[in-house]
Amino acid sequence: MRIGVIGTGRIGTIHANTLSRHRDVGSLILTDADTSRAQELAHRLGETAAPGVDEIFRWGVDAVVITTATSAHAELIGRAARSGLPVFCEKPIALDLPGTLLAIGEVETAGTILQMGFQRRFDAGYAGAREAVRSGRLGRLHTVRALTSDQAPPPAAWLPVSGGLYRDTLIHDFDVLRWVTGREVVDVYAAGSDAGPAMFREAGDVDTAAVLLTLDDGTLATATATRLNGAGYDVRMELAGELDQIVVGLDDRTPIASTEPTGPPAADKPWGGFLERFGPAYEAELNAFVEVVRGERANPCDGREALQALRISEACELSRHERRPVALGELPGGTQAAAL
Repeated sequence: MRIGVIGTGRIGTIHANTLSRHRDVGSLILTDADTSRAQELAHRLGETAAPGVDEIFRWGVDAVVITTATSAHAELIGRAARSGLPVFCEKPIALDLPGTLLAIGEVETAGTILQMGFQRRFDAGYAGAREAVRSGRLGRLHTVRALTSDQAPPPAAWLPVSGGLYRDTLIHDFDVLRWVTGREVVDVYAAGSDAGPAMFREAGDVDTAAVLLTLDDGTLATATATRLNGAGYDVRMELAGELDQIVVGLDDRTPIASTEPTGPPAADKPWGGFLERFGPAYEAELNAFVEVVRGERANPCDGREALQALRISEACELSRHERRPVALGELPGGTQAAAL
């Protein structure tokens, strides 16, 4: 199997490393807007660098992995679909719903594969939570609390093109909330604060956000995020039911300290970022993509799944700006996904 990797930044490098050593992948063709970066990575891995995207398609590949800036995702997904190629793409498909729906339409018209990069679905902790909920171990689920806290903010130049805290960060919490519980979000009420560094206000973004979400069975969920969690990178999900309560992301590296005399000590080596925390999950999702391309398993996260997570993010932005609850039915693209 020959795979084209478009984009060789941080996550593209990780994916290229995973694919380069995969037993079912014969070779890679790498390209990037920064041609020297692609050439350097190709040399290090013993793979081939292409001068541009056109060569990826012209030289012939069996599948494409897209890890470019978000603004290029939808066009590249469409181009791959028209070429009959399976695609793995980092989230999101696009930064708006019309662009997302257009790209999904191209994939569905072509009858090709689009697997989206929501790596938390491949994390052992979240998989365990899903099993606990689905098995009935918790009884009736009544409360879910999710959080994502970055230790340090991204570069100021990234903020205007990131899509904002809801689309860039909390979208992962929204996706995994649906995946773990098997339920749909029916409405949201969101708030955000830009009281931190001025670069967030200048970008029209917030550095901290909180959302109250109601699921279609009445379960209440909260999701919070911040770019300024100096203690370390913190990603957790607590699920409380009538019979039991569990937590994802609580281990000896969780950056939180107890004030109780008998509480656990603070982590000696807290998580520093998402690439470290979710390293095994990133590898697992690429291994799954190879299996999907080979016809050995069903697509674990298609475009319609990604669409629903983006719809929740869009509803949060609307709620924050208009200071009101927003029903998901107000947004287009509401056909529910079937892979939950």
